[in-house]
Amino acid sequence: MTVRLSKLFGMDIYTTDATYKGKVFDLVINLEKGKIETITTEALRARSKQEAKKIISDKSIPYNRVKSAQDILIVGSAAVISEPEPQAPARVPGRRY
Repeated sequence: MTVRLSKLFGMDIYTTDATYKGKVFDLVINLEKGKIETITTEALRARSKQEAKKIISDKSIPYNRVKSAQDILIVGSAAVISEPEPQAPARVPGRRY
């Protein structure tokens, strides 16, 4: 699933059983993998480590739970297993393709 980051901000988040979870407030991105890791429904401005952990655990959704991102985000209770990227076949040296 490919979505522009700018499109996600402010989007409503619902579960597959139609429970409203909030709006996308912020995204945590793993720059090494180039993937979104977490969606938060509240600012990550915390005064203490304990407060930051509470926001991450209570007000965040792992992005691997996103099932659909169109006009709203639909999230499931379990992680969505993504299909592995297809690998190009190995090239044999000296063979003409």
